[in-house]
Amino acid sequence: MPRQPVATPSAPAAIGPYSQAVVAGRTVYTSGQIPLDPASGQLVEGDIAAQARRVFDNLRAVCAAAGGDFSHVVRVGIYLTDLADFAAVNAVMAEYFRAPYPARSTIGVAALPKGARVEVDLVLQLD
Repeated sequence: MPRQPVATPSAPAAIGPYSQAVVAGRTVYTSGQIPLDPASGQLVEGDIAAQARRVFDNLRAVCAAAGGDFSHVVRVGIYLTDLADFAAVNAVMAEYFRAPYPARSTIGVAALPKGARVEVDLVLQLD
């Protein structure tokens, strides 16, 4: 099955040897997004909700570049440096997704790139 990389200037450029996302068949796998502003490449300022919104906005742009949107998401992976932020990130996620909700895992991690407090990756199934 051929793989097609996805890239959009509407989300932060990859900061390593990876693609923003890869389409394999009708499935899209996004790389993890941290709360980087696509224009400046800097972490957004603000609380965990502001950081989570930036992450989901970045992911929305990647989904669109791959030919999908959040209604196509079947799995969400959330990585938090502080699990006390779970409720706030959960509330932000509810702003972006509607039922039927995707499957999700939330994992506490020791650290994330650039000192981010949250990272999210997605799996989409295109029509």
